[in-house]
Amino acid sequence: MNPSGDEYQSLEEGEVGLVTPQDFLLSAPFTFHNGSRLPGITIRYETYGRLNDSHSNAILICHALSGDHHCAGVHGVTDRKVGWWNHFIGPGKAVDTREYFVICTNCIGGCQGSTGPSSINPETGRPYGLSFPRVTIEDMVKAQAQLMDYLGIDKLHAVIGGSMGGMQVLEWAVQFPDRVDRIVPMATTACQSAQAIAFDEVGRQAIITDPKWRGGSYLPDEGPDVGLAVARMMAHITYLSDEGMAQKFGRSRRASEGGGANQDPFDVEFEVESYLRYQGQSFVNRFDANTYLYFTRALNLFDLPGRDSDRRLDRVFEIVKARSLIIGFKSDWLFPPSQNRDIVHALTQAGKQASYAELEMEMGHDSFLLHAPELYDLVRGFLVSPNLVQS
Repeated sequence: MNPSGDEYQSLEEGEVGLVTPQDFLLSAPFTFHNGSRLPGITIRYETYGRLNDSHSNAILICHALSGDHHCAGVHGVTDRKVGWWNHFIGPGKAVDTREYFVICTNCIGGCQGSTGPSSINPETGRPYGLSFPRVTIEDMVKAQAQLMDYLGIDKLHAVIGGSMGGMQVLEWAVQFPDRVDRIVPMATTACQSAQAIAFDEVGRQAIITDPKWRGGSYLPDEGPDVGLAVARMMAHITYLSDEGMAQKFGRSRRASEGGGANQDPFDVEFEVESYLRYQGQSFVNRFDANTYLYFTRALNLFDLPGRDSDRRLDRVFEIVKARSLIIGFKSDWLFPPSQNRDIVHALTQAGKQASYAELEMEMGHDSFLLHAPELYDLVRGFLVSPNLVQS
C-alpha cells in the first residue's frame, strides 16, 4: 500500500516511502493506432498521495525510453530500489504528494509489467515477439487514458514528462484536450530530427544483427544481450554532453591490471569506457531488446507537424486547451533548445497560454533527470499558480 495520512509521520521528510506496483487489466479489446488489436492488455502503474473527493488533484508522470512506472519511493525493504524521479516527487517536493495524487505507468509495449513484446501471447503460450502490434506515442497515451477512466479521473491537473515522456505529454494535450489542465513537457520535440532517427537506427541494427536476436523470437534470458548493451551505450552518449563528460571523466585512465604483452589491447583503458560498459550491462539486466526496438520506432514515428497538410504545428495545436510550461536545457544536443522553443512558439501562434524556460545545466539531454532546484521551483510554481510561470 502507498503511505497516506498519518503514515507520512513515520517517513523521512520528503519521502514517499515503500510503494507497491498495481496492475490495470483491460479485458476489452485494445485497438492500436495502425488498426491492430489485442483481446486485452495490462498496464502496470504506481500511485503516490491521495485522490481528493472531487478527483481534481491527479498528476500523470510519463516516463522516457528507458524508464518505467517506478518514479518515486522505494521498492522492497532489502533492495531499496529508488524511483527514477524520487528527488522530484514526494511530500514537500516539486510535485508534492501531500497535495497531489500522482500516477506513473509503464507504457504499453514496455517490459516492466505492462503488455509488450515479451508478454505471453495467450494464443501461442510464447512471447509475442515481433507479432506484437506496432506501438506509437498515440497508443501509449490512449492506454493511459483508459487507466484514468478506471481510476475515475475525468481531468488531470497536469501531465509531466521528459524526452519520450515529453512526447506523451504533448500527445495528451492534442488527443485529449478536455482531459488535462496543465502540461509540462521537458527536453522533448514535436518530431525527431533525421540525426536522432539515425542514432536510433544504429541502436536497432546492433540488436537485430546480434545472432541471439533470432528474428525477435528469443526466449527469456537468451536474448541479444551484446546488441542491446551496444545500443544502450551508443544511446547513452547522446543523453550526455561533451562538457559533462569532460568534467566527469576527461581522459582519466583506469589502473592497469597486469599489463604485459598478453594484455588485450582493446580492454577497458579509459574511465569513460568503463562507465559505458557498465551502463550497457545494467540495461541488459532490466530491459527487453524488442521493447527497445518498439519504443525507438515509436519515437521516430511521432510527428505532430505531420498531422497538418502544410506541416503547420500551430494548426495542430489549435485544439489544445491546457496551459503549458515547456522546459529546454542548453546542453541538450539530442532534443536541443531550438526544438523545445518551436513547441512554445507554435502554441503561442495558436493563441494558447504557454511559457518557456531554458535551463543552464551541463549534463545534456539527461539534465531533466538530475537534481535541479531551479527546475523544481519552476514546476512547483506552475502547478500551484492560476497564471503561467514567467521566465
